[in-house]
Amino acid sequence: MKIAAIDIGSNAARLQISTVLHNNDVVSFKKVEYVRFPLRLGHDVFTTGEMSAEAESATTKLMQVYKLLMELHEVESYMACATSAIREAQNGHEVVQRIEAATGVKIHIIDGQREAELINNVVVQALDERQYLHIDVGGGSTELNLYVNREKINSKSFKIGSVRLLEGKEVKGAWRKMEDWVEENVDKQTGITAVGTGGNISKLFNMARKNASETSLEEIQRIRDYVAGFTLDERINQLRLNADRADVIVPAADIYISVMQWAGANNIIVPDLGLKDGILQLVYAQMMRKSESC
Repeated sequence: MKIAAIDIGSNAARLQISTVLHNNDVVSFKKVEYVRFPLRLGHDVFTTGEMSAEAESATTKLMQVYKLLMELHEVESYMACATSAIREAQNGHEVVQRIEAATGVKIHIIDGQREAELINNVVVQALDERQYLHIDVGGGSTELNLYVNREKINSKSFKIGSVRLLEGKEVKGAWRKMEDWVEENVDKQTGITAVGTGGNISKLFNMARKNASETSLEEIQRIRDYVAGFTLDERINQLRLNADRADVIVPAADIYISVMQWAGANNIIVPDLGLKDGILQLVYAQMMRKSESC
């Protein structure tokens, strides 16, 4: 059985198709197809407040491609979720209705809390009983989630992200609100480890000198400064970063670094998990509930 998840973010849209594996009572998902395309929806939305006709056309074409891929793989069930860019676009609901009419792909616009819940449902599997601050930086928003003993005790979504910073469109006071939340909720006396999710921290982590499962704040800062020393063209041609990663990786790094400094977190772990994995888990759970009710 194959299932799929579509994650339409402010910077890129991702499709993951996975096979559901059963080993005794353990269910896991094996990736068989993964496609990422840089739609850059946040560029329009965070500047004008709306999705442009060009952005809508590109998204429609991409959903047609993703639908064909799912049909070729004989996917049994899927879910498509849109995050901060489309949910903040004044015409977002009208756009997704037109995309569904044209492609048959239904897009669910989810809020920051729901986005965080879907990510947390898979991230918690990588944690132990210690205190963790989960930092998920997207193009348009940053979600912070505090865990103790593998239980989430607080969370907050902030309108600050890599594309917003790149465009100079961060919401006024967002930095201060995020710092205040960290100061009010993190117990620095007991020690804390950061958990990073998102494409930019994954790339920084892969570029860093690290132990098997974690790296340090100092190392993330070193890589950030190293990348910032190159021009955009040099990042693409010498560091071999994708064009849509090359321009946002430094603003994203600034968010991770700032939050870690506020929290007093000297180390960060970066599990290979994200929103798409939470969507896959939800799709499978819904399929099981439906089969049990039949």
